[in-house]
Amino acid sequence: MKICFMGSMDFAVEILEKLNMQFGVDLVVTQPDKPYGRKQQLKGTPVKEKAIELGIETFQPINIKKDYLRIIDSDFDFIIVAAYGQIIPDVVLEHAKYRAINVHASLLPKYRGGSPMHKAIINGERTTGVSIMYMVKKMDAGPILTQEEIGITLTDDVKSLEYKLAEVGAKLLVKTMKELINNSSEAIPQDESRVTYAYNITPKEKKLDFNQRAYDCYNLVRGLHPWPISEMYVDGLKIKVFKSLYSNENVSEVPGEIVNITKKGVYIQTKDGLFILKEVQLQGKKKMDINAFMNGVGRNILTLNKTI
Repeated sequence: MKICFMGSMDFAVEILEKLNMQFGVDLVVTQPDKPYGRKQQLKGTPVKEKAIELGIETFQPINIKKDYLRIIDSDFDFIIVAAYGQIIPDVVLEHAKYRAINVHASLLPKYRGGSPMHKAIINGERTTGVSIMYMVKKMDAGPILTQEEIGITLTDDVKSLEYKLAEVGAKLLVKTMKELINNSSEAIPQDESRVTYAYNITPKEKKLDFNQRAYDCYNLVRGLHPWPISEMYVDGLKIKVFKSLYSNENVSEVPGEIVNITKKGVYIQTKDGLFILKEVQLQGKKKMDINAFMNGVGRNILTLNKTI
């Protein structure tokens, strides 16, 4: 059996490893290397690093719509896609014996798009899951082969949820592929009336809004951690918020007012409840826990009774 795996992000690493262990992977297609860090040195994707570790050939087209001959020059039984990051042309989707199959981190048709894990947490969902589906030209719209649901805890962020979904997705993919080989799997069309979208996060969506509930602000922080990170602005200065807590208590009637400052956090009144800063980063500075921040530059920025 010959398998081509297309993926780039961390979510796809566990899936690649499990797939290779069960069947063997002949080719990995991933995004090109990109500049990283202060020195802007080129770095491969997490999937490329894993492929090199496993000794699998890698192919990194800048534009898969124009550069795909390496794929169709080989006869593949399966083309498996997970968090690849480019729109794949039909000639590739239709090339494999069992067609192209996608591992998507949501219970489709909910949260089609590139940020399903982020949006599930931001929206306060208590469950999500993995869908294994045939790929079609329309984004995440193909018939579903299998799905599995998991819970989202109140302490999950994108990283922890990604880890859980990748584990589930890897096992579910292997099971689904075996069923396809044995002709014991049937694809079910998605219900278009239930479709929702999880487009990539925009800069505007990263900004905390204290006219929302404290619980909503808390969900935004964990739904954007560890990337791309929520933020707020104080006197024109950007402060990234990495960790937070919330309380249902109300102290003020003014959303955005700083109502308490302790070693445990900076307490900000919201529309309903208190939002509590725990770990932040001022632009141009290092990430700090809130106590260290308030013992330094933060004491002149976040002051009691100030409204943000």
